[in-house]
Amino acid sequence: MKGPRGGLLRSRDFRLLWTGETTSRLGSNITGVAMPLVAVVTLHASAFWVSVLAAAAWIPWLLIGLPAGAWVDRMRRRPLMVACDIGSLLLLASVPVAAWLGVLTLAQLLIVELLVGLAGMFFSIAYRVYLPAVVAREDLPEANAKLQGSESAAQVAGLGAGGLLAGIFGAVSGLLADAVTFLVSALCLLGIRADEPRPERPAGRRALGSEIKEGVLFTVRDPYLRVLTTYGTVTNLLLSAYQALLTVFMVRELSVGVAEVGWLLAGGSVGGMLGAMAARPLARRMGTARAMLACKLATAPFGLLIPLAGTGWQVILLSLGNAVLALGVVCVNVIQAPFRQQYCPPEMLGRISASGSVANFGAIPAGSLLGGVVATALGLRPALWVLTSVLAVSSLLLLARPLRGRRDLPTEPPASREPAAQPSVAVPQHT
Repeated sequence: MKGPRGGLLRSRDFRLLWTGETTSRLGSNITGVAMPLVAVVTLHASAFWVSVLAAAAWIPWLLIGLPAGAWVDRMRRRPLMVACDIGSLLLLASVPVAAWLGVLTLAQLLIVELLVGLAGMFFSIAYRVYLPAVVAREDLPEANAKLQGSESAAQVAGLGAGGLLAGIFGAVSGLLADAVTFLVSALCLLGIRADEPRPERPAGRRALGSEIKEGVLFTVRDPYLRVLTTYGTVTNLLLSAYQALLTVFMVRELSVGVAEVGWLLAGGSVGGMLGAMAARPLARRMGTARAMLACKLATAPFGLLIPLAGTGWQVILLSLGNAVLALGVVCVNVIQAPFRQQYCPPEMLGRISASGSVANFGAIPAGSLLGGVVATALGLRPALWVLTSVLAVSSLLLLARPLRGRRDLPTEPPASREPAAQPSVAVPQHT
């Protein structure tokens, strides 16, 4: 498959994939503001229960993330992604309906977050595996940069729109808007013409556990995937811990209005857009491994601006700290994504992605709960000081071998690793 001249946006199939995913991300970020606001303002939830709500969407990764990767490797990905979109649409639409009928409860919010998280987990795994079927191998870096860039732009618009909708129409209106974006995503996926290859069936029927083990072992034994997965897990734990507290911190400590919450969070997402734009030029100039390390070491300490934020103009420190952290995170994501898609055996990509994602995304509910526990014990501002201080030094994990001293990440596993990818072994992994 040869990419179109003039960039991937000239490709109809990629344009549809990009439009659907960007629209869906827009809605998800509206919900990212609306859901905790519904809990805090409408249902008067405590900081701990808001953190539980934030954790619910990621719990499926811990429960069935590994078998999900094996299932994705066995089936066509586009129909699965469409089904996930439709399911999420119906679940999110149930919240404003319940609110209008006066029967909305915190239990319903938790169930909706859990099931939407389940659908999102399958979509996320399938999406990574499906992208190489739409985009040529040599175009994967450009594709991932565009997707990460539009995701960050969707964060700016979505978080701002979430606060605006909450201020004008009430917080539950944001969930209805998100439901509509899932419909757009499903329609875009249905319009893609690229023929998705049927997943290869290994000779003989193997047990699901054997396939799962194959992906896990590949991740654990590979020195690059092992370091990146460990780093991603620790970082996600700390990021989700402090992010679970931000809405409560702004409303109760900084006296920020409901409509302004989204715009302050959106301002932080501008850094993600800059990270997406900077990643490829930095990688070309410095090398992929060095650029990834430089981005994280330079940006992680800026998280310490968040607990320095105060009322009035000082609230801008929170948005600035978020922006610089997002710049580093997105820059690393843009560099990592094509590395994984090129480096991992195609027939195992779903399982390898899932095994790494279980570790990385599984840390998110743990981190959300950690944030609630630390805030309950120390208070909101002291908890943010502790979490951002540890985050500031966490990037040192990328100095571990074999990344230390390398200019570029490899594009394929060493020849000695090939036997580990054979059907006779067992395994899964993530981003």
